[in-house]
Amino acid sequence: MLTFSFLKKYWKMKKLLYYSLLLVLPLTSCSDKKEKSASAEIQDPKLEVFETNIEPIVQSYLDLEIFSGVVLVAKEGRPLFHKSYGLMNRSTNQLVSKNTLFDIGSMNKTFTSVVVKQLAQEGKLSLSDRLTDYIPGFTDPQTKDITISHILEHQSGFGDYHQEEYFELPLAERKLGSIIERATTTSLDFAPGTEESYSNLGYVILGGIIEVASGTSYFDNVQKRIIEKLDLQNTYLNNFDSLKDRIAIGYLYTPLGVLEESFPLQDIPNPDGGFLSTSEDIMKFYRSYYYGTSLLTEKTKKDDPFFQYLQKMPDGAAIGAAGGYEGFNSSLLQVISDDLTIIVLANMDEPVAERIASDILDTYRGKQLEKAQMPAVQNVRIHYEKHGIDYVRDHFTELTVNFHPTDPKNLILNTLGYAYLYGAQDTDKALEFFALNTELFPDIANCWDSYGEALKHKGNNIDAIKAYQKALEIQPQLESARTALNELNK
Repeated sequence: MLTFSFLKKYWKMKKLLYYSLLLVLPLTSCSDKKEKSASAEIQDPKLEVFETNIEPIVQSYLDLEIFSGVVLVAKEGRPLFHKSYGLMNRSTNQLVSKNTLFDIGSMNKTFTSVVVKQLAQEGKLSLSDRLTDYIPGFTDPQTKDITISHILEHQSGFGDYHQEEYFELPLAERKLGSIIERATTTSLDFAPGTEESYSNLGYVILGGIIEVASGTSYFDNVQKRIIEKLDLQNTYLNNFDSLKDRIAIGYLYTPLGVLEESFPLQDIPNPDGGFLSTSEDIMKFYRSYYYGTSLLTEKTKKDDPFFQYLQKMPDGAAIGAAGGYEGFNSSLLQVISDDLTIIVLANMDEPVAERIASDILDTYRGKQLEKAQMPAVQNVRIHYEKHGIDYVRDHFTELTVNFHPTDPKNLILNTLGYAYLYGAQDTDKALEFFALNTELFPDIANCWDSYGEALKHKGNNIDAIKAYQKALEIQPQLESARTALNELNK
């Protein structure tokens, strides 16, 4: 049987991005009390119609049995729609409620960004300051050119730190200071300021800069500067032991359709992810961030490129924030001109929260919705088992609609290939997926590298050598292909 820990190992080894029907009770938690809708208070017929269209959207994902969590839609901070669905703990059959705590994932990064900008407005740092002014000792000479602004904007050249070896470290070595210490020997992926690439590591390093500039811990800064200032009574930064009865457990399907409880990606929270919160606290935080001056002054916002961008957004446009990993997904969409908030917190695999939030936004805009679909990996597997690989080839685009928009789609077939290769122990089916991946994405080195691995596993060393050679033609520094090729040529 394919296990999540097995998949994590192989997804990380292949440097893929992280982020069968499920028995979910399509229930609104009986503990939730009926709230007076903001649409009735505002007396806007259009809002009342919009409100009635939200439940069918959520129900379409419940019918697919891929969602449990909380949905909050509000106008000017007043709920139009606020309901909870499904189970927060399947072992105890405990229902999700509006007060259930969810891992908000990368929404942490907004908290981290706010503290950095607060320190800047206090004169304790400047966004143009160099990283090495605060944290010295990096071995890559290019790090001397990294500014705090580069890190905030994901332009530093730092990559991720959630590699296979990270998960094998003891808990004490997964904390902020230890992560930064290991990062000092990291080679940058590109020269600072020349490209933009999402970086979890960069935001952990920002946490270290916060500690140096402020003289106090990262968590104390967030607690005092944001949590206490906004009175966020249901947002927790760390030390979760007393909260176990309130914390949602994450669930996911393996590529072969087996339901598993998720393994926490963040064993402990860090500046890039892992806080716990509720839908109402998330709304309070982001509305204050977008519209208020409690967190950042009017002058800071006036001079900040992000808030300058918000000012130029056309009416009806939305800004978003999201987070997630296997078993959790959080999504916020804010229509700035209308002060409309859409929040979905899910204790199921991404991108379900983002899909529901996007569908609600499209409904608000009067757009025709596409039919809700299973997540892409599951959808492809189900249709493959029914119709074969040729059907997947011919219908790949329509089968993969429900996939995280920032992730490359070659991950879908690669994930299934490894699931069949090592999970189902079916090399022939694995080869079908890997071969199709090289056909659909011939310029991706990792597709050829994975294909070579399956061919080698099958004993077809001649074709495996050709596949690895192709991978190295595309990406000469691909270490896994180079190592495999050297072994085959002995």
